[in-house]
Amino acid sequence: MRTLSYGSWPSPIDAALAAAHDGHPEFAGFVGDEAWWTEPRPTEGGRRTLVRRHADGTQESVLPAPWNVRSRVIEYGGQPWAGETRPGGPFVVFVNFADQRLYAYEPGAEPRPLTPVSRIGGGLRWVDPQLYSDRGEVWCVMEEFTGEGPTDVRRVAAAVPLDGSAAQDRRAVRELTDARHRFVTGPRLSPDGRQAAWLAWDHPRMPWDGTELVLADVTGDGTLHDSRVVAGGPDESIAQADWAADGTLLYAGDRTGWWNLYRLGRETPVCTREEEFGGPLWKIGYRWFAPLPSGLVAVVHGRGATRLGILDPETGEVVDAAGPWTEFTPTLAVHGSRVLGVGASPRSAYEVVELDFRTGRARVVGATHDDPVDPAYYPEPQIRTFTGPAGREIHAHVYPPHHPDHVAPGDELPPYVVWAHGGPTGRAPLVLDLEIAYFTSRGIGVAEVNYGGSAGHGREYRNRLREQWGVVDVEDCAAVAAALAEEGTADRRRLAIRGGSAGGWTSAASLTTTDVYACGTILYPILDLTSWGSGETHDFESQYLESLIGPLAEVPGRYVERSPAEHADRITAPFLLLQGLDDPICPPAQCERFLSRMAGRNVPHAYIAFEGEGHGFRRAETMVRALQAELSLYAQVFGLNPPGIPTLELLK
Repeated sequence: MRTLSYGSWPSPIDAALAAAHDGHPEFAGFVGDEAWWTEPRPTEGGRRTLVRRHADGTQESVLPAPWNVRSRVIEYGGQPWAGETRPGGPFVVFVNFADQRLYAYEPGAEPRPLTPVSRIGGGLRWVDPQLYSDRGEVWCVMEEFTGEGPTDVRRVAAAVPLDGSAAQDRRAVRELTDARHRFVTGPRLSPDGRQAAWLAWDHPRMPWDGTELVLADVTGDGTLHDSRVVAGGPDESIAQADWAADGTLLYAGDRTGWWNLYRLGRETPVCTREEEFGGPLWKIGYRWFAPLPSGLVAVVHGRGATRLGILDPETGEVVDAAGPWTEFTPTLAVHGSRVLGVGASPRSAYEVVELDFRTGRARVVGATHDDPVDPAYYPEPQIRTFTGPAGREIHAHVYPPHHPDHVAPGDELPPYVVWAHGGPTGRAPLVLDLEIAYFTSRGIGVAEVNYGGSAGHGREYRNRLREQWGVVDVEDCAAVAAALAEEGTADRRRLAIRGGSAGGWTSAASLTTTDVYACGTILYPILDLTSWGSGETHDFESQYLESLIGPLAEVPGRYVERSPAEHADRITAPFLLLQGLDDPICPPAQCERFLSRMAGRNVPHAYIAFEGEGHGFRRAETMVRALQAELSLYAQVFGLNPPGIPTLELLK
């Protein structure tokens, strides 16, 4: 065992390795007996491909570059594909990112477009497709821009003909619903085809604040009529609805303060627990539960972490799948007795997992985790609960520095970086992340904070952030950092904060309102609330600040007081600012105004803007440069000596 100062340990986990393993499989589903899913390709321009697992266990990427299976509806997208088996083989429809058209694909042939291109504003977009071949249609959500502004948009459920007749003719698209609601999910047909159900909500609510479950009758010609709200409302969030095989409509609602599973028409959950059977609907088509033909229900559930289980709605009993996975994402599919999900753990990245509920056997069937380095270099996380202001609990994951062959001098405390997750209505899962290992294997600790407002701990915990964004999140992160220093885990003089999107906001706000951190890394952030809340972002989040800050018309001063861009003069700590130039959610104009107000203040900083990147980095070369720049910032501020890292030029 060799003794070297923290931050100078040699590590086989370089930035290129971390970038190559960024992202994870999503939107798993069955096409006949076969498992299919989407998977990232950071080294191929950051595209997502569609992967097919054949009956013999072999896998293939069925769509070569530059096909990119990803929707832009509400900018965060959602379920981008659906498939079925036909006599000639698989038949799949998917959304292509570049033009946002819906395409039909059959192996051996080029994809053919099903929808037209619109040149108005953000165009014509599709998400959450459901194939109804007996009707000759695919039903999905249509997002149609009506003008050049980001909020000039309407969303409806629509039926697209599978014969391609709408590829050049918008009039051939059959609208199933009117545009009375600002946001909708894709309609689900009942087993007998007589009813359809979907979710809807309107500004200023976000889907985790309040949604409505809408039910309509389906006529013989496939039109919907007599649509009515049957559950939910302004103060109840319904995360998902789906039909059981017997025609019962199931939904996940949080009227008890937790997303529990309900049968329509019954007031009590089928399984009453203080844990979540749903979550924030950031992407349309997320599935936390999937009814099985037997009447049982596959569920992703938990408190803080999530597990994959089988729920018996008659008894309320849940039996969890055995295996090493401690976290599952909201993507579930079923076929017979088989359940498909995506799971991970602190020792393994996300994998496509198949559970056979009859045998109880769970196995990996895709995106198999293969250790790219000796697992001895992985961090050993700790699940911690800290005490914040007013005695409130703060949940966090602490990753101490860890190396199999190196330790630091006994009298040295390690530097730590506090990570603030995005959302802010989201959470940091406890899974293997090579970006975290990139730092911990070099001797820099990481603390991921699930601050008040995070998901996974009930509605009351989420509501802590109502009108308190920039206060509670900042206080909770600072409380964790201070506690680590007070207990002798971290060096008080070498604390940093970093985050992206809403986490970038928390990082910037922390640097303007506290003196806890020696430096910070701010990725694609929100910095100017007044501009962001009055037309500078996309439609989905355009009124998010109504709940996070308060109504702009009523509390304009609060928007100014909390905005880091308005208080650049308060920042004295060095920082790194990273931004995608094609970001429609947190546009680069926010960064540019912020930097203009930093001019002449002699605060060391660097700004790196990446062409071709949007909200969240997807290209390997971008991630490599960003990670190396971040490490160089900490090296310069903390007095570290990481080997082989290019020096980031800090301007004043």
